[in-house]
Amino acid sequence: MNEAKLRDFAALVLKWSSKINLISKSDHDHIWERHVQDSLRLLPFIPSNTQRGIDLGSGAGFPGLVLCIATGIPFDLIESDARKAALLMEAARLTGAPAKIHNCRIEAASVRPAPLITARALAPLEKLLGLAAPLLTPDGFCLFPKGKGAEAELTLATPLWHMNIERLSAPGWGESCILKVSQIRHAGAV
Repeated sequence: MNEAKLRDFAALVLKWSSKINLISKSDHDHIWERHVQDSLRLLPFIPSNTQRGIDLGSGAGFPGLVLCIATGIPFDLIESDARKAALLMEAARLTGAPAKIHNCRIEAASVRPAPLITARALAPLEKLLGLAAPLLTPDGFCLFPKGKGAEAELTLATPLWHMNIERLSAPGWGESCILKVSQIRHAGAV
């Protein structure tokens, strides 16, 4: 993991936050803990032989660009907001991260499926699954950090989707968890 490059990235996010809304002002003093380290919680669940990842609704680069910088795994970052996509391009250039930025809606992204898909604070699980399923390789999985509403989201998604779910947690995470989702199929699919 390259902490210096991650700190350069965090500094860039803070600089750009004065112009565009990337993180809340109350998070500026805590960007490392609340955003960078929170993104790094996914690291232990990513196999070292992972070839590629896709981050949906990348925003300010959490968790996709953080994971890309930390691991060197190539990531496709999909972000529809042109200003945020510009930040991601500048951050990838600054850090040398192997990221390709797609400034478009997720549904319109022209990317080949990947074995790893991430998204943080993008949408409820039932919607995330619909966005992720076409972009996930058959043997792949998704890592979705979720807060205390994870169980409610699972309850709403279960009638609509068939999937394998693992709830990943650790001491100190409180009510938050990471949902590891694989073998996603719409309930209406045969």
